[in-house]
Amino acid sequence: MNYKNFSAKEIKIKNFSITENSKTFIVAEISANHGGDIKNIFKSISFLKKIGVNAIKIQSYEADTLTLNVRNKNFFINDKSIWKGKYLYDLYKSAQTPFSWHKEIFEYSKKKKMICFSSPFDKKSVDILEKLKCPAYKIASPEIQDLELINYVAKKKKPIIISTGIADEKDIELAIKECKKCGNNKFILLNCISSYPANKKELNLNYMNVLKKYSNLVGYSDHFIGDEASLNSVAMGAKVIEKHFIFNKMIKSPDRIFSMDSKEFKIFVNKIRELEVMLGSTSINKKKY
Repeated sequence: MNYKNFSAKEIKIKNFSITENSKTFIVAEISANHGGDIKNIFKSISFLKKIGVNAIKIQSYEADTLTLNVRNKNFFINDKSIWKGKYLYDLYKSAQTPFSWHKEIFEYSKKKKMICFSSPFDKKSVDILEKLKCPAYKIASPEIQDLELINYVAKKKKPIIISTGIADEKDIELAIKECKKCGNNKFILLNCISSYPANKKELNLNYMNVLKKYSNLVGYSDHFIGDEASLNSVAMGAKVIEKHFIFNKMIKSPDRIFSMDSKEFKIFVNKIRELEVMLGSTSINKKKY
């Protein structure tokens, strides 16, 4: 099967059309960076709209829908990550964006004319998001192997942005097959390293060229501290860039370390737009000197 021939060459999310020649669709990932206060999300949306970010993304889960409140070694984080020493339930509880907030977030985004979409982690999350007319869905890296979820999302006939952080090529093929079963060719594959934060030696930015075998539109989900990985990805053809955003680093959040604050994100957006100007187009510049 030629997966690339199946994938769409243009994907429209609300008023933004993503093509190989479009501007980069810049997504600010809010994730856990609200610090337990919905007002921080409202502040973030207002600010991100002003600096030209195209969309914000939240995550749709609650601790009880992701894990069990169990205190044993199987639910204890004992690796080299920034979350070492925490139980999974406690981590997800501190990071969750409660379902009770979702309606207000989508309504405020609409008021500010900001695209808002989400990563669902189960069917219940999808059902909640459908009622709120979520314009697109993100499949987080670990969920690329949840083919039942991908199938359920694909049936909604909306654009799907799929992270490949833990995927091999077989996982990618199976995910696309689920989309094809549902007649949904509106998918974008994101290169991603599921390390928090990711370090230079493991970024492997060239993997985006592998993703181009499967999808006409590709992008990058960035967990690197700094902007170099995203900027290089844009130069390589990424049409979607997703970066974690925190309004300010006084907010207590488990994702704070690898997130950009307001000042950093404004510079980040400007750099991407400047890079796009420098990249130009594939047409020959016939201007005479």
